[in-house]
Order: sequence, then structure tokens, then C-alpha cells
Amino acid sequence: MKLGIYGYGNISRGVESAVMQNPDMELVAVFSRRDPSTVKTVSGVKVYSVDKAVDFKNEIDVMILCGGSATDLPVMTPEVVKNFNVVDSFDTHAKIPEHFARVNAAAIESGHIAIISGGWDPGMFSLTRLYSTAILPQGTDYTFWGRGVSQGHSDACRRIEGVVDARQYTVPVKEAVDKVRSGSNPILTTRQKHTREVYVVAAEGADKAKIENDIKTMPNYFSDYDTTVYFISAEEMKANHSELPHGGSVIRTGKTGFDGGHSHVIEYSLKLDSNPEFTGSVLVALARAAGRMNYRGQCGCKTVFDIVPADLSPLSGEELRATLL
Repeated sequence: MKLGIYGYGNISRGVESAVMQNPDMELVAVFSRRDPSTVKTVSGVKVYSVDKAVDFKNEIDVMILCGGSATDLPVMTPEVVKNFNVVDSFDTHAKIPEHFARVNAAAIESGHIAIISGGWDPGMFSLTRLYSTAILPQGTDYTFWGRGVSQGHSDACRRIEGVVDARQYTVPVKEAVDKVRSGSNPILTTRQKHTREVYVVAAEGADKAKIENDIKTMPNYFSDYDTTVYFISAEEMKANHSELPHGGSVIRTGKTGFDGGHSHVIEYSLKLDSNPEFTGSVLVALARAAGRMNYRGQCGCKTVFDIVPADLSPLSGEELRATLL
């Protein structure tokens, strides 16, 4: 299957490395909004301007879109699907329905497949929530994220006056996780489920007390959480906080039986050394499914809920039944 990458950053490099691990995949080209002469890929595949992408419409089976969810993908996905089957990682949960509607209209008109909101949440965690609620209809869902770096929250901190660099970690509260795992179905507030840690490199002479207050009181990001701010040197930031780990758990607790007398706990967890590399690996598997679905004549917008699991795997049905069933 021949793939293209649209946009080149952390997730794109994760996609690039994942393609190299899948012998049934080939990366044909990377398309960048930057000057292609300034972009060097890890694999050596050639970089073109996004304006040249349409020239490859007959050479690429699936285009993997690696833009941001805030402003890139809402425009990019419905536009690129006019010429390609696409996969994106749109992760603004509340806006998925409207993103789906826009992309679906464009994909049906063009006869292409678009798989949106791929990754681990939304994505793999979404599937876990679907499976567990279907199996335990009388129960409660809990999702914990971390310990890991939130790139969006880190960026929000870097925009504060006097901040040179910042890294924010989302941390599950152990006591809350333990209560959930016990099957006691606790009612937990936002503050009770997660804390936040922020490591900041401040500019020389910056008002650190003001920076700390600006972070802790930031609405939609930190004001609803217990947040600890640490001021560190640029050298310590580079040495100890240059990686992008993440992960988390989806837990559902429920009861079965005629009198509801038996308790059950379903848990799915991820511990990721590299969030973008793992996300890229998910996108490549989804690209395989997108290509297969379109080859069979399907079109329109899809999510992980619409994919036959076997379409994600390079193995044949016979191989899957013999090795994984």
C-alpha cells in the first residue's frame, strides 16, 4: 500500500518510523507547508510542497494527515479527501460530530474514505469504552490520562509572559485509581482524578510568582486541578524533559447477575515512551484499513467504530484465526 504524509512534525516522524516496520507499506512522499528544501525526512523520502500533492492522486492509496486539531485538521481533512483517501488524528472530543459531518460530505462527493480521530484517545480508548459498555451495560466508565506530557497544556504555558520553555505532565491520582479498581464506583470530581505538574524555564528577571499564578489560575487548563509549578534551568529541561511519554487507562466497573451480586472490572492501559510514535503507529494501521475499505467500494467518513478489526492487520483471515483467535 502506497502512503503519503501531509505535514511534517512529531507525529509525521512517528508515522514515518511505523511505515518502516510494516513491509506491506511504502511511503511515497511527504508534503509540507514549509519550504521543502528546509525539511529533511528521517527515511530520506522526498519532500514536496502541499501544492504538489494533487499531482500524486494516482500514486498514493492513503494520505495520512499530520496537522493540529485546533486549526489545521478542520480545514485540511475535508479539503484533502477531495483527492485522496485520508486518515487524521483529530482529537477535540466535543467537536468530533461536526468534524465528521464536514468530512463525510466531502468524502461521499469524492468517492473516498476518511478515517478521522485515530490514535489512542480518541481511538483505541474509544474502542475500549464501546466494548466494555456493551458487555457491562450496568456500570460506570472512568478514563485516566498519564503520567505523561500534554503538548497542548505545555504550549499554553509557553505563551505566558516570561516563560522561555515549559513542559506539563498530567498525573492520575493514585487513590482515585485504586478506588475505581476496587469496584466501589466512586463519584470523582475533576480535581480528584488528576493533578498537573509544570516544569518552567523562566526568562532572566521574570516574575516567577506571577508566572506560577498565571498557570494555576488559567481557565480550561489548570484552574480545576491541583497544580504544582517547578522552575528549572534550560539544561535540566533538555536533560530530563525532552521526551514525550504518555499513556493512561480506561476502566469500567459493572455488575451482572439476577440480583446484581457479582462485580467486574475491565481495564485497558497504555504506557508510552513516545506519544507521537505510538500515535503514528495507530495511524498507519488505520491507513491499511482505509485503503482496503475503499478498494471494496466504500466511501464517506468513518471512525474506529466502523472498522472491521481484521482490516487493521497485515495478516490474512486464515493467519489471524490460527494465531490470534
